[in-house]
Amino acid sequence: MTDLDLCYMPASEALRLFKAKKLSPVDLMQATIRRAEATKPTINCFTFTHFDEAMDLARKAEAKYAKGARTGALEGLPIGIKDESYIKGKPTSNGSLLSKDAIGGHTSTMNERIIKAGGIVHARTATPEFSCAGYTWSRRWGVTRNPWNPDFTPGGSSGGSAATLASGTSSIATGSDIAGSIRIPASACGLVGFKPPYGRNPDEPPFNLDFYCHTGPLARNVGDAILLQNVMSGPSPLDIATLRPKLRLPLDYKPIKGWKIAFSMDLGSFEVDADVRKNTLAACDVFRSLGATVEEVDLGWGDDVLKAGMAYLEHLFGASLSQLLKEHGKDMTTYARQFAEDGQKSKAADFVGTLDVAARMYQTLGPLLETYDVLICPTNALPSVPAEFDQTTGTVEINGKQVNPSLGWVMTTPFNMMSRCPVLSVPSGRAASGVPTGIQIVGRTYCDADVFRAAMAYETAKGQWYTNTETRPSL
Repeated sequence: MTDLDLCYMPASEALRLFKAKKLSPVDLMQATIRRAEATKPTINCFTFTHFDEAMDLARKAEAKYAKGARTGALEGLPIGIKDESYIKGKPTSNGSLLSKDAIGGHTSTMNERIIKAGGIVHARTATPEFSCAGYTWSRRWGVTRNPWNPDFTPGGSSGGSAATLASGTSSIATGSDIAGSIRIPASACGLVGFKPPYGRNPDEPPFNLDFYCHTGPLARNVGDAILLQNVMSGPSPLDIATLRPKLRLPLDYKPIKGWKIAFSMDLGSFEVDADVRKNTLAACDVFRSLGATVEEVDLGWGDDVLKAGMAYLEHLFGASLSQLLKEHGKDMTTYARQFAEDGQKSKAADFVGTLDVAARMYQTLGPLLETYDVLICPTNALPSVPAEFDQTTGTVEINGKQVNPSLGWVMTTPFNMMSRCPVLSVPSGRAASGVPTGIQIVGRTYCDADVFRAAMAYETAKGQWYTNTETRPSL
């Protein structure tokens, strides 16, 4: 087995081979580290690395498997952890010069669960500063690039997590999603990314109390996303928003023959790139081939949806960063500074208006999902933007029309507004640029298994990515 085969091996398959004593966690970790060092100059997906410690932990995992001892759900797997949560005694930067690599005084609940399950944190994955952009570069760490085409961004804000998976330098990875930050990079890198319903997975305060905020898994296939999601999810005594009881997703699902699937190409107001459009229609045909009915629907949503989503983000997230402006504005990235300045201008009435828009959105989505099993639509309206794109100075055009340079090229934010709906992004194809495209599968509130059932059927019919040289980026 080559290093590449090891590095792109599904996490669930690696675990099976560990248990059968046909593969050692040490061999997998060594191959992963070699791959990370080889791809770093091109991709730059990691911030802090802990390779020596990871090798020590891999040896301990190897010993457990050799003895037939009890092992955790992730025992021995290299897991990329987004550089915004905390691990006690280790630095977290949030992609910012301002953090000065603060050492964590505690371990975030999500990370604690992963480590307890035997996952090995060999590296922290890059983010834009304070995770406030749909691309991934910072003054602290430089530019993270898309393994499928390094001229483009892997997306953001969980861009480092997506890039590590696409480049074969982690088995699975964590992300967070406040406006699409799991699904945007999942789409741009040909991955599976899950935004759970609000409260399903624990988060850090105070943003655990912001219903736009979610933590979740990114993976190279649906089964691996389930594997990590089942570790991350469940109530926490430190997070009042977490849901009881813990939901454990099954790995096996019935076919979707007879399902009714709603489809929207533009959610009523987005410009959609021709390659995205073509690949989305092809995905609809895959669902039809599985015996599902796919019908185009009108949600009745308009331009006010994105405006309201942006206003909400500015009022809470932007305002939280605005406290840094006076002392540290000069050290912030252009996009973080602009976001903070916009937050300063936000008024309470603006915020209440965003809630009104979200309520009206669900007046159509809720009844529609009583008629249909799931809704599908593109994830990103444009496959990606340039790796060094800056929304404060650059423009984005789709079909010759300028769109909002921050979130107008992605179709994810409406489902942060509809935060109790589970949303899974899966690959739909590749654009002419080589950059992947994706679709979102949106379920009824708290019906997580429905989106995984649809995704598993789709992936089985279409075939998993990353299984051979034809379905991996050539780096």
